[in-house]
Amino acid sequence: MIGLGHYVPENVVTNDDLSKLIDTSDSWIQERTGIKERRWIDPKSDDTTSTMAVKASKIAIKKSGLNKNDIDFIIFATLSPDMYFPGGGVRVQDMLDLPTIGALDVRNQCSGFVYAMSVADQFIKTGMYKNILVIGSENHSGGLDKSTKGRGVTVIFGDGAGAAIVSRCEQKEKGILSSHLHSEGKHARELMLDGPSTGRWVPEIIANNDPNDQSYYPYMNGQFVFKNAVKRFIEVINEGLEANNLQISDIDLLIPHQANMRISQFVQRKFKLSDDKVYNNIMSYGNTTAASIIIALSEAWEQGKVKEDDLIILASFGAGFTWGSVMIRW
Repeated sequence: MIGLGHYVPENVVTNDDLSKLIDTSDSWIQERTGIKERRWIDPKSDDTTSTMAVKASKIAIKKSGLNKNDIDFIIFATLSPDMYFPGGGVRVQDMLDLPTIGALDVRNQCSGFVYAMSVADQFIKTGMYKNILVIGSENHSGGLDKSTKGRGVTVIFGDGAGAAIVSRCEQKEKGILSSHLHSEGKHARELMLDGPSTGRWVPEIIANNDPNDQSYYPYMNGQFVFKNAVKRFIEVINEGLEANNLQISDIDLLIPHQANMRISQFVQRKFKLSDDKVYNNIMSYGNTTAASIIIALSEAWEQGKVKEDDLIILASFGAGFTWGSVMIRW
């Protein structure tokens, strides 16, 4: 990766702010999630999933030293596109005024950026493309239940975007060493958004006229997700280490998906990693789903926490269930 960038909305929503909307408190949220505040799009701003992606992409392109026309392909990870279709990738191609390059959307939720990175890696290794713009961007605030009924989900999620320029590297021992992807669809309904969808479209929801219908808000079985997440994080990190004949002691920086601080802390303790070897920013941004890893990586890079020859591990778990890891030699 030769250029990274991230963007978050200016509007800061603290736990105390949420306590004025729903029955919650700063201590309740921090104890369960580690989150102190998050960014939510101001409806009066021009921020959308795609425009935030463009803002992050412009930063990444500038820092890469490339001209925007050097980009060969776009991979856009999101669960919250501006519209049902088309996807956000083509919107970014237009807004950046890029040539008619291909644009692919990845819909793997919290694992979206890891999956997107694995796709970019394969396109580059096969020689098809040289410079790929990989994006994670989410607008959660536009689709959350901001009432006490939706408290368990709403307090967790934030908005934001990150982008990376993934480019061909002539040094085989550098760059993406390997990626490891998994899914377990039998648990799909434990973390999901049921509708509107082609199986539950708007007229049906309206016809039911059910004030208790929550199908169009995200649902999460929190304890079940937590239990599976810590297990799969550990497995897929170990899988990446074993595939590259590496040890836990070789890890320079682990950047886990920012789902819940308690999950990150559990994984950190399991691997006996010091605080300087795990990067977390969920306390400031909440869970930004497909954007969380790339926002964290971009921040860590800006702060000098990512150095030449470092072993960087990206790891994620989310709806699907899907999970994965990417091993990078910087």
